[in-house]
Amino acid sequence: MESWGEPRSKTVTWYDPMQTAAMAADLSGLEFLTAVAERRIPGAPIGGLMEFGVSSVKDGEVEFTCLPDESAYNPIGVVHGGLVCTLLDSVTACAVHSTLDKGVGYTSLDIGVSYLRPVTSASGLLTARGWVTRRGRRAAFSEGDVRTADGKVVATAKSTCLVFAR
Repeated sequence: MESWGEPRSKTVTWYDPMQTAAMAADLSGLEFLTAVAERRIPGAPIGGLMEFGVSSVKDGEVEFTCLPDESAYNPIGVVHGGLVCTLLDSVTACAVHSTLDKGVGYTSLDIGVSYLRPVTSASGLLTARGWVTRRGRRAAFSEGDVRTADGKVVATAKSTCLVFAR
């Protein structure tokens, strides 16, 4: 039997997302995301799994931070692109969410991601920012980028969200 070194482990904690969704029902998108950023409402379980969350929010723009570790690596020794894509999907969609009135929902229709450089645990704290480029009645368009601790852009994205009454 081969020796792969000592196994590592990670504990993931999250809260019931349906309770969080119920809390969101009486808030505008900006009010909801502000409450998440201020930790008055728990964030999405995926954020706990991938260790990212809302760090700032304003109308039409959000910022998340993420500190990737080796548990997010792919077999070639860099952070899996899926983590970066998930981060971009989250910030571009939440930028749209921040513009929505109470009782209005959204879902991602598409996302296009361009990867510009690899990410490792040495990249430090990642900052992902999403911003709305056009908000229509039925569709909203947004863009985003992810930067390393020293400000280098590692990926960019463009996204479209469907907007609907809940």
